[in-house]
Amino acid sequence: MQRIEHRACFGGWQDVYEHASDVLGCTMRFAVYLPPQAEAGAALPVLYWLSGLTCNEQNFITKAGAQRYAAEHGVVIVAPDTSPRGDDVADADGYDLGKGAGFYVDATQSPWDAHYRMHDYVVNELPAQVEAHIPVSDARAISGHSMGGHGALTIALRNPGRYRSVSAFSPIVAPSQVPWGEKAFAAYLGDDRETWKAYDATALIASATERLPLLVDQGGDDEFLDGQLRPQLLQAAAETAGHPLTLRIHPGYDHSYYFIASFIGEHIAHHARALRA
Repeated sequence: MQRIEHRACFGGWQDVYEHASDVLGCTMRFAVYLPPQAEAGAALPVLYWLSGLTCNEQNFITKAGAQRYAAEHGVVIVAPDTSPRGDDVADADGYDLGKGAGFYVDATQSPWDAHYRMHDYVVNELPAQVEAHIPVSDARAISGHSMGGHGALTIALRNPGRYRSVSAFSPIVAPSQVPWGEKAFAAYLGDDRETWKAYDATALIASATERLPLLVDQGGDDEFLDGQLRPQLLQAAAETAGHPLTLRIHPGYDHSYYFIASFIGEHIAHHARALRA
């Protein structure tokens, strides 16, 4: 791991690291915010943030304003890139497939299976790197936005006991039923829709063995609300399964980081309470 950015921020440090990923077969970057409490040397809880389509590790750390709240609560924030990167990594035209659109799945179809294993990276390799080099404990939380909200929900549901809490902003809750997900899943996972359910929160919630409460915030004026996000599908699945879900629709807010910045403090406080428990 090599630190390539180091900036003072709210009494702590906003860093960016680069490392060779064995899982993805390329060089990856991820951001780490170390709050001022890290100076004492104690291992701190960590929140993993997963960003959405077209993003890399920079979007969240420059637009969300999360460092202020992480410093207040003594939480480390780790924000990885959204896909493998490099000249030999498969790509596609458009913003919703290929680089910047890893969808947090482990691809099984060529040419994507050579590099696109973002689920394995986020769940296993990235935390191993972080926990080996950064003063964090094994108290983990996970959150994200849009495609990253989908990633946060599915990763938490697929890996019981690994995270203390989970939340999402404007998540793609049913990728098997909306155009963004259908395009990505067909490419990465193939045409068998049954295999898609392994990465679909509305399907996973029915068989979840851990009742980890879900916190979801959604902008009421989000331009993707009806066509791509459809939070009512997650609400219906949670009600059927008896799974705890807090779904908040905020009138006037859209899909942008203005929305995330408005409520990120509440999400970090939510995670901090769970991480201290």
